Amino acid sequence: MAKLRVGLLFGGCSGEHEVSIRSAQAIARGLSDPANADRYELAPVYIQKDGRWLAGETAIGVLAAGVPLELGGVDAPAEASGETASETTALQAPNVAAVDRWQSTAQVGGVDVWFPILHGPNGEDGTVQGMLTLMQAPFVGSGVLGSALGMDKIAMKMAFAQAGLSQVDYKVVRRSQVYSNPCIFPKLCDEIEADLGYPCFVKPANLGSSVGIAKARTRAQLEAALDSAASYDRRLIVEAAVPAPREVECAVLGNDNPQASVVGEITYKSDFYDYETKYTEGLADLHIPANLPEAIARQIQEMSVRAFEAVDAAGLARVDFFYCESTGEVFINEINTMPGFTATSMYPMLWAASGVPFPELVDRLVKLALEER
Repeated sequence: MAKLRVGLLFGGCSGEHEVSIRSAQAIARGLSDPANADRYELAPVYIQKDGRWLAGETAIGVLAAGVPLELGGVDAPAEASGETASETTALQAPNVAAVDRWQSTAQVGGVDVWFPILHGPNGEDGTVQGMLTLMQAPFVGSGVLGSALGMDKIAMKMAFAQAGLSQVDYKVVRRSQVYSNPCIFPKLCDEIEADLGYPCFVKPANLGSSVGIAKARTRAQLEAALDSAASYDRRLIVEAAVPAPREVECAVLGNDNPQASVVGEITYKSDFYDYETKYTEGLADLHIPANLPEAIARQIQEMSVRAFEAVDAAGLARVDFFYCESTGEVFINEINTMPGFTATSMYPMLWAASGVPFPELVDRLVKLALEER
């Protein structure tokens, strides 16, 4: 039986470039595991931070080293695979010429299914998914709609509200309101203080992994947080803080009949679950399964599936919640349609605790991609 060629697409033009490389390394190990070795052949494709697409020995080298390639440096030996040097070097995406050249490149022309393990903008937001859809190529994860809704916090919250999922109070802010005249900005801050109070969280609408997020306890911190978030995105969201929340997460797997994993909990000593805490080993503790009342765990699992369906997700997602132990309330925070697959990532650990080991998990994701498309 011929092996399926899996195009492992990683790197990308976002602040989560390094995390994507680490996720890709884990997926490559999973697909190369003895349980999968007879089924799959890997074809890594690396997207540099400047948007250049690199296949062949260059991509393999980045995957092996686990560090980004220096911009402007393409030093893969083309002779190893019989290609010309021009075929192994950069492909500018997403213009038409680049796509045509990419499809004719020996390294990736025979890909059967794509695994776009890209986190953040220009990868997790529907952009790459749209390109792969136009190519009529099967790929792991949500399509354009699910990816876009899962990435945009404002559109996501609207979809959650339509599905009847409980959320914290929030306010939508535009960059133009922040970078406005001296009369408008103070009024905006007055409204936030009146509607949400302190502490509150300020977030760019379209960034992942806690990038650009700040916690504000005072007027000065609120103004600084709004200014910082506006530098990342033209649309912002300000959320009320939940008193003494427990942060819990649930993984979802499937297409038309999605299943929820056991529930996990994150604890940490930092002020909130920021980027450094999330991706630095030892700064956060994962408790799987979470020590929760059975009814609460079932509620979170049910809400996870409803959230998955509300944004039209496919394949996989991780859904994050706040649980207020004193009141028994559960608030949905967000959905992540391409969660991390690193050694410290919650998604694969939740499924491992649910009886689906990592090699089986990546195998099922590839099969779900073929089934969906």
